[in-house]
Amino acid sequence: MSIIWTAVAGFLTGVTASMGLGGGFVLIIYLTVFAGTAQVAAGGINLLFFLPIALISMFIHTKNKLIEWKLVAPICIAGIAGVAGGVLLLSIVDEDVLQKLFAGLLVFVGLREIFHKKVVEKEP
Repeated sequence: MSIIWTAVAGFLTGVTASMGLGGGFVLIIYLTVFAGTAQVAAGGINLLFFLPIALISMFIHTKNKLIEWKLVAPICIAGIAGVAGGVLLLSIVDEDVLQKLFAGLLVFVGLREIFHKKVVEKEP
């Protein structure tokens, strides 16, 4: 039965990621609710899942000349600082609180997706 749920989670992750909703949300929910993985471990697995996708995206965006290379170093430095801060925060926050914070984030993102209107810019 676990293989079926894993396939369903993979499918839903791919579908939501392709719609721009963040497939990582689906993956974390699957890992914590259905697979019984701890919240912190699920977050780590999600980050590992993201790495190959990010590398492929970087290759494609580089090929299409969509990367502003002068911004890469500052963004990487800020990202590393954010990871360090997140790891420090995880060592302080209880897992139950972390799960509630993640649930609140999901509700916030869901409501924002429902009620936020996208502004389409016209090309000059």
